[in-house]
This record gives sequence, C-alpha cells and structure tokens, in this order.
Amino acid sequence: MSTASYSNSSGDEANKKAEAQNEESSHLLETNETNGAKYGSRQADQENLLGNMVHTSTENKSRTLPQYVAALAAAGGAFAAGTLLGWTSPSEKEITDGDAYSFDVNDEQFSWVGAFMTLGAAVVCIPIGFLINFIGRKWTMLLLVLPFVLGWALLIWAQNVVMMYIARFILGIAGGAFCVTAPMYTGEISQKDIRGTLGSFFQLMITIGILFVYGVGSGLNVFWMSIVCGLLPIIFGIIFFFMPESPTYLVSKNRSEAAIKSIQWLRGKEYDYAPEMEELHQIDREIREQEVNIWAALTRPVTIKAMSISLGLMFFQQVSGINAVIFYSAGIFTAAKTGINESMSTILIGVMQVVATFVSTLVVDKLGRRILLLASGIVMALSTTAIGVYFFLKDQDEAQVENLGWLPVTSLCVFIIMFSIGFGPVPWLMMGELFATDIKGFAGSIAGTTNWVLAFIITKTFKNLTDGLGTGGTFWLFAGLTVVGIVFVFFIVPETKGKSLNEIQQELAGNRSVVEQSNGVQSKK
Repeated sequence: MSTASYSNSSGDEANKKAEAQNEESSHLLETNETNGAKYGSRQADQENLLGNMVHTSTENKSRTLPQYVAALAAAGGAFAAGTLLGWTSPSEKEITDGDAYSFDVNDEQFSWVGAFMTLGAAVVCIPIGFLINFIGRKWTMLLLVLPFVLGWALLIWAQNVVMMYIARFILGIAGGAFCVTAPMYTGEISQKDIRGTLGSFFQLMITIGILFVYGVGSGLNVFWMSIVCGLLPIIFGIIFFFMPESPTYLVSKNRSEAAIKSIQWLRGKEYDYAPEMEELHQIDREIREQEVNIWAALTRPVTIKAMSISLGLMFFQQVSGINAVIFYSAGIFTAAKTGINESMSTILIGVMQVVATFVSTLVVDKLGRRILLLASGIVMALSTTAIGVYFFLKDQDEAQVENLGWLPVTSLCVFIIMFSIGFGPVPWLMMGELFATDIKGFAGSIAGTTNWVLAFIITKTFKNLTDGLGTGGTFWLFAGLTVVGIVFVFFIVPETKGKSLNEIQQELAGNRSVVEQSNGVQSKK
C-alpha cells in the first residue's frame, strides 16, 4: 500500500474495518491502564502493551525475511565488537616480544591495553542511552563507525604505549555502545514470534567475531590483523546504511510517513500497516500525556526488583571465572601436552563458543532461561573446581599431574560450552525482558556499565588473586561464587520464557494470578 491509501482510505467496508480496529485498540489500552495501577506505572504498562500488540502479526501477509536481514545487518556491529574483544589473545606474544611495534610493551602494560577497552565500554553505556533517543537507533550505530575506525587507526600506527591505551579506550566506547544500541534496534523492528531468535543474533555474532580474529591472527602479523579488523566497521556501515530506522522511534518523532515506509520495508508491501501505525500513534499519545521522569521510574518497586535481578546476573556472569579460564586456556593446552599449539587452542575455544551460543539461540525459547542458567552454573562450578584441583596439585608437585593433563583440558572445554549456553548470553537477553519500556534504555545502560566495570576489576585483580590465593585457590573462589549464583537464580530469577513484557512486569510486581489467568486464556485458544 502507498502512503496515500493510509491517509485517504475510502469505502464503507474499509471504514468499518478501521473503526473496529480503533475500538479494539482503545479497549485494550483502557484495560491496560486499569492494570497499570497494580504496579505503579500507567506509562510502563502502555508501552509494554505495545510489545504485546505491535510486531505480532504472522498473518496479514507479513514477511519475516526483511526482518532477518535488518537484524543481521545490525549484528554486523557486534561482529566488529567481537574482533575487538578477541584481538588481545593472538597479538599478545608478538607485542610483548617487541616484534609488533617500534617500542617495547611489557606484560603489565599489555594488561592495561586489554583493560582500557573495558573502561571505554563502561563509560559510554549511559550516555549512549540518551543519544539513541536523540538521533535514532540507525544513525547512532552508523555514527559509531567513526570511533571504530579512529580507534583501529590509532592502534595500527601507535607510536607509544599511551597511544595504544587511547586507541583501546576509543574502541571500547564503540563496542560498548553497540551492546546497548543493537539489541534495542532489533527488538523494535521484530515481530513478537521471532524477536527471541533475532535478539540472539547479537551474542552469536560477537562470538563469531572473536573466532574470526583468532583465525586471522593465526595467519597474519599484528599489523595486518589490525588492518582487517579496521575494515570491518566500514563494511558494516555501508551495509547498514540501507536498513530502515525503527518505526517506534520514527513515530515518537512525529514522522509518520517515514514510519510507514519502515514498516513496509520490514513486513512487505502487502502488509496492512494501518493497525500497527494506529497502535504506535495511540501509545505515543498516551506516553506524552503521562510522562514519568527517570527517577520516578527507577524507584518503582518493580523496577528495583528487575534491577536487582539484572545486576545480580551480570555480577555472577563475571565472577564465574570466564576471564581466568580464557586467560589460562593456552597454558592448559600446552601443559596437558596435547600437541595443539597456542593459536590452534584459541581457535578451538572460539569454535566451541560459537557452536554453544548457536545452540543456546535454538533452545532458549524452548527450555527456558532458568534451566539454562541453573544447568550452566552447576557444570561451570564443577569445572572450575576441577581446574583448581589440577593447579593446586601442580603447585605442590608437578610430578603428581603428569598423567592428569586430560582433567584441565576437559574441564576447560566443558566450562566454555556451558558458559556460552547459559551464563554468557542469558543475562544480556533477560536484561531486555525484565525492564518496562519507559526505563529500559536507562536501566539497560546501568546493567551494561556494571558488567564492563566488573570485567575491568576482575581482569586487573586476577594476578593479585593468584599471588595471594594461588592459582588453585583462585579457581576455587570462582567455583564458590558460582554456587552462590546458582542459589540466586533458583530463588530470585523468574522464568520469562513465553511471557509478554506486560506479564513479566505483573509477575515482578507479585501479581502471579494475573499472569496465570492470562496464560490460561491463551492455552484455551
């Protein structure tokens, strides 16, 4: 349909259809407004209703292929961010040996090269939430190409260590901003029935990006590897330039014609966009009339509970020992005398991450979030305990572990697989499900900032922990904290599988009967 047909529709049948749709939308909004009083935000419920009403049509001749294309294009930024995360592993030896640059970089300085990326990501998460609403999701991501390219250029032609620090900090800004922007864009362009799958593309593409840089690093030196990584954001920008802006954002800026074109691009020309546009406009009007400031939204009991759950998941994700396991991975393969060299061991780990994350995308909507978190947590705790035993015995007497090389290698592989299935992707996925829409951007930014700050602290204190507790003791500490995380998930974290945003908010507010009643109605249908 054209824009004119939306503005100037004629015919009794069309008018009756539109009136019926408007009456249904109004009835649903009134019902949702009544329910909103139960947990304190009429605006939050109305925006959550949007998640239930909009993007749900699998009928009405809606096409899904364009949505997959747009989501994959957005995930191209995650691919570029993955190369940024994986770059330090294949480059460390060449840089610290003095073969990569004209200046020397010692081990302590290189640890800061890695850590400055996490600081950049932590700094940008909150400001990017405001930029997203100011210039839009699409142009925010396109704008991030600039710091990506600048950061890689500074890193490629660095003249001293400080220049490397600055480069990695700028790259961290770009990568951290994508962690907030891309998932939000994908959620707003997707229909409800495929939103989970499309939303999982982000984490999957990050792991593919890590694997990609591992593979490139095994065949190229640091200079050319960095050149290849620097070209990826440019390729992303060229492809993503042709993708549409989020219809939700366009309606919020009173750009109805552009929103219609975006919907038609995403759903197909034969899709009847009128009901979706009406819903978007209706919700936007209600939001403008009942605006809630950030502080009021943050202090709602339901938001505090959601924030506690999200921050808890981010905390236990980082203290599970993932960075320590990755750090020791090459050494474990070497000590076990597997015959696998350092570059091949990192590639093997990258392959395991990609495969396990892909499996997670297939089962997360079938098995549920809690079961994946609990299963991964239990196995991860057992794995880090086993690794700790190996290093404890090795520190006592290396002869004791000559025939135990299989133990840390097996434990390492199992840990990586289970982390990538559960505690790796699920906290990020649930971050987008737990918060009401009116606070999701800001609260998500806080959760992302917390994650990056924890990653920085654990990365920088890991050597101090091993010096004080020993390598075995450090891994046992991670195992103990993971056990606490299992208890946290079992008693605190709700199951969000198959629930709408509104139902999740109702459950967090303690209104389980409302959710059960809603699910009962759906099952009867």
